[in-house]
Amino acid sequence: MTVVVKSKPGLLVPPSVRRKAGIKTGDQVEFKVTGGVIHIFRKPPIAEEEYTPAQRRAVARELAKGLEDVRKGRTHGPFDTADDAVKFLRKEIKSRKSKLKR
Repeated sequence: MTVVVKSKPGLLVPPSVRRKAGIKTGDQVEFKVTGGVIHIFRKPPIAEEEYTPAQRRAVARELAKGLEDVRKGRTHGPFDTADDAVKFLRKEIKSRKSKLKR
């Protein structure tokens, strides 16, 4: 899409471009210029703005609990070791390649 730059200060970003870029009203954008090309980046929200202090504390508690479980070996999963996971993945790749050849 091409737009005409006018003498008014500011820059108008067409709605279709904003939608494709995921830019919403109130978002912060950053401009960088490289070799005559203008890059516009949507800045992600800062955690302090996105979550309340109570929400941040709850996330920190859950993270601490999860890390404690790992430290004490209280984990589970489909594989007992990383080697078991690698063996499974290699077998899966081989199986899928043979199916593609058919």
